[in-house]
Amino acid sequence: MTDSIIPSPTSRTVELRDGLSITVTEQGDADAAGGKGILLLHGASGPFTVAGLATALADRTYVITPTHPGFDGEPQPEWFDDHTDLALAYLDLLDTLQLRDVVVIGSSMGGWVAAEMALHDTRGRLGGLVLMNAVGIDTEGRAKIIDIRELTPAEIGPLAFHDPAVLPDPATLSEEQLVTVAANQIALEIYGGERFNHDPKLRRRLHRVGLPALVVWGEEDGILPTDYGRLYADSIPHARFRTVAKAGHLPHLEQPDVTVAAIEEFLDDRAV
Repeated sequence: MTDSIIPSPTSRTVELRDGLSITVTEQGDADAAGGKGILLLHGASGPFTVAGLATALADRTYVITPTHPGFDGEPQPEWFDDHTDLALAYLDLLDTLQLRDVVVIGSSMGGWVAAEMALHDTRGRLGGLVLMNAVGIDTEGRAKIIDIRELTPAEIGPLAFHDPAVLPDPATLSEEQLVTVAANQIALEIYGGERFNHDPKLRRRLHRVGLPALVVWGEEDGILPTDYGRLYADSIPHARFRTVAKAGHLPHLEQPDVTVAAIEEFLDDRAV
């Protein structure tokens, strides 16, 4: 942890290619990071779910949190419609920003994108991988997962969270916020594809990931059980598996201190 003053979060839009732009929030000291840092990828509920984690990690390095096109009102080109497009776009983003040795941290669908980035990183931009209750793999019956498309928001909440007090109350959301939630769900279904939130070939390809990796899993996830997380970690050669007690699908929200400590330990070990 540094004693210097950490710059306040700033946002900007980075133009990439073919009409694609990515809005990113930047935290931490980019100059002190020396061209390195963390790319933090949010899940289906949007970038606000990882904002606290970004702030915690910005105390030690430069952190970039993009908003996936189609989420929170961000433009999404018509041709940009699957998880691989996201993975390649974020590799293009790292190229544009001239970053290297980047640790990619992904929550839920962001974890799937992070795994795909590791498989497509032909220019060696990545230096590590952290997957938090990530979707993306087919367990071939080894773990039972829940298809949330068949559930209402009221049914999803108790599955996603260990502590009911953490559940957002839809009644407190403004009309604008409700519109954003609905739009985010549409974007999620587009990126999830026909098979929805998994690629049947991904698990068999993960043996090619040569990066150090950490798979963090909320033990009380009623959507993706712990067995799913263990299978994810077992599929990556240099991965370690860490469970978080009293946490569901978003361990960084329910148990932020434990989750941050696990990530920081991984970052420290990686630096040795």
